[in-house]
Amino acid sequence: MRWRPLALVSVGVNLVLAAAWISFSHPHSGQPAMSALGQSAQNGPTAQTNVLLRRQFFTWQEVESPDYPTYIANLRNIGCPDQTIRDIIIADVNALYARRRATELVTPEQQWWRSEPDTNVLQIALEKTKALEDERRGLLTKLLGANWESGDLISLPRPSRPGLVLDGPVLGNLPAETKQALQEINARSEDRMQAYLEAQRLQGKAADPVELARLRQQTRDDLARVLAPGQLEDFLLRYSQYANNLRTGFGELQFFNASPEEFRAVFRATDSIDQQIQLLADSTDPASIQARKSLEAQRDSALKIALGAKRYDEFQLLHDPLYRDAVATADQAGTPEAARTIYQINLAAASTQNALRTNGDLTADQKAIEQKQLELDQLKAAALATGQSLLPDSQTAQSTISRRTYTLRPGDTAATIGLIYGIPEAAIRAANPNLNFNNLRPGDAISLPRAALPPVPAPLRGPGG
Repeated sequence: MRWRPLALVSVGVNLVLAAAWISFSHPHSGQPAMSALGQSAQNGPTAQTNVLLRRQFFTWQEVESPDYPTYIANLRNIGCPDQTIRDIIIADVNALYARRRATELVTPEQQWWRSEPDTNVLQIALEKTKALEDERRGLLTKLLGANWESGDLISLPRPSRPGLVLDGPVLGNLPAETKQALQEINARSEDRMQAYLEAQRLQGKAADPVELARLRQQTRDDLARVLAPGQLEDFLLRYSQYANNLRTGFGELQFFNASPEEFRAVFRATDSIDQQIQLLADSTDPASIQARKSLEAQRDSALKIALGAKRYDEFQLLHDPLYRDAVATADQAGTPEAARTIYQINLAAASTQNALRTNGDLTADQKAIEQKQLELDQLKAAALATGQSLLPDSQTAQSTISRRTYTLRPGDTAATIGLIYGIPEAAIRAANPNLNFNNLRPGDAISLPRAALPPVPAPLRGPGG
């Protein structure tokens, strides 16, 4: 550890000062010694005794001990001052608990695949952090006494700027020298980025995405010089701009919930491609534009392979707000399997709503009435799709009182349309006797009877009901 050479120097200096003090204390008796020497010279030769001060050398192996009380006793035996002992013990204990925090805690930063922190993980991490801190302070109090903190000169580092959180099974076990190198690389990277952005601001210019990509690549090159490939990947999964973009993108889909394995697979498959795309961000020549389009197609293909066909299909669908609404409705009802059906209902309702807005034959009041009816029909259809019962109303017994036209969209069927409007499929077929329902195509118009949903039978009552 870096503090141990300093402590050794401190002990050595103390020994030298002690020797010097002893040496300089002899002149007080120097005159008697000279008189005695002269007298001896006159009387003849006499025997002399020479006292030599010899520096005592020691090694840390002789001082260190796995038992702290023994360690402290050994330091005192070599004449180590109390303040130096206090500094050594505090530094050693702090280093011990810094390692434990880095390797034993599971923090939200370690869950690099999540767009939002897991509140349970955060709470457990806070509790574990407090327990370790209480344990650290308790150990120092036991070793150094209740007032150890008043003499704490080195304690935990107090950086002037916030650094990276380097914990977890990979980053947490890095050597202290490597962690320090990462902090320095990160600080230099932030300084370069800030200097560039400030220069652009002073010139009244926006940041160039290509230059930003180059600056980020420079940081990656610096990191690759101190980290092994696996360590570099773990670092980039947590702190790279592209990983942050992935987290944001998955988070905006709300219900995709990528697993750590999926997130890592997507990152591995698309990270290098995205770096190439970023370096072509501002290129306007035809060759660069074509290269960028080719890379984007390559990235999408790599994403599909990384996720698999089923998850990729879900990923694509979740980009549609109507599908996200359908998933939310299905999840809330406890029937996630109904999401696709509700999605078709939402698509049909959106198509009808658009046709209603552009219908010039209806007055504003008529459109408002139709809009309310459409919303009610959509709610009823979604309720049926999730297996919910509907309360009978006064309209359920009414017969058909009018007809309206519906334009088919891709994926529409008579059954789906019946769900959204609460009309039995048989009634839709009966209202369109000249239409071949086995050969429906998008754009076809069908007539819908304005029939209410069929009445729901009253629940059976027992003998006591």
